[in-house]
Amino acid sequence: MARNKPNDESYSSEQPLINRAIEILYGKWRLPIILLLGQKTLRYTELKDQLPSVSDRVLAKDLRALTTLGVVQRKVYAEVPPRVEYTLTERGRLALPIFIQLKEIGRIFSTSSDDHFN
Repeated sequence: MARNKPNDESYSSEQPLINRAIEILYGKWRLPIILLLGQKTLRYTELKDQLPSVSDRVLAKDLRALTTLGVVQRKVYAEVPPRVEYTLTERGRLALPIFIQLKEIGRIFSTSSDDHFN
């Protein structure tokens, strides 16, 4: 029986899209940040409280990167003291079901048993 070979042309034209998706999730804390913001809008300190193991430097860097990538929106309020909130953008919300599935895939592959396949 002949197997279908992937079309090299099709793969190479889709590779930049795949790379972009990987760029969004590159880093240990990006997926947890996205999943938390998928539940509700949070301030920096609230995110930090939910992710106590992440350093301030890494959290700030990942929030900045996710904002630049268009996944997270940073809203600054003109108040004293300043208030900053983070929320998912529309694009981030559209991709949220996929991010949730990635979490589930991680759960499946973190078990030592093959019970999921029986």
